[in-house]
Amino acid sequence: MTIRVLIADDQAMVREALSVLLAARPGIEVVGAAEDGAQAVALAGELVPDVVVMDIRMPVLDGIEATRRIVGRAGSGTRVLVLTTFDLDEYVYEALRAGAAGFLLKEASGGELAEAVGVVAGGEALLSPELTRRLIAEFARLSPAPGAAPAREGAPASGLTARETEVLARVAEGLSNAEIARVLVVAEETVKTHVGRILHKLGLRDRTQAAVFAFESGLVTPGRRRE
Repeated sequence: MTIRVLIADDQAMVREALSVLLAARPGIEVVGAAEDGAQAVALAGELVPDVVVMDIRMPVLDGIEATRRIVGRAGSGTRVLVLTTFDLDEYVYEALRAGAAGFLLKEASGGELAEAVGVVAGGEALLSPELTRRLIAEFARLSPAPGAAPAREGAPASGLTARETEVLARVAEGLSNAEIARVLVVAEETVKTHVGRILHKLGLRDRTQAAVFAFESGLVTPGRRRE
């Protein structure tokens, strides 16, 4: 399948460069480009791309609100991959809470960008790199969700079975279904079923929201990884 991509960035040179990089990759088609958040929302509704590569700081409507509107649209299957620079970490966390599937630093190579697009288009959260895990954990610690009650690390999350809680913790660590299956010595399809049940029980949209929930609820301690 061809992954249809919309690029949103207020700098023309960046839009053109990203378009060239992605269009050169097999299996990816750049279907449009937006110069601000409002235009990104409009084009996402019109073109229905699989992935929006979204800058955060844009005029008219910033990338965070644009992300919230795109993924919040009824029936929307569009995923948002946020591009950022290291000094905008606080915006990254807000974008993830708004529904972004993950983020990538703007200094990433064309290959890394294409791989990231493929990851989020496939329904996974882009949480694997150690940098990403550390940032999400830190901002979850600094910005707990309103009303979120801290949980004892390793304790079952409300409404989840012990196994579902373990799977949720591994998701928060950035592991894919295949990696979780290897760690827990179960079939990958079993992990996929557990993830689906977790999202349904907690009323979450995707793996990214599940990871943020795990950090905010205290299920996973920032900076600490399970063996």
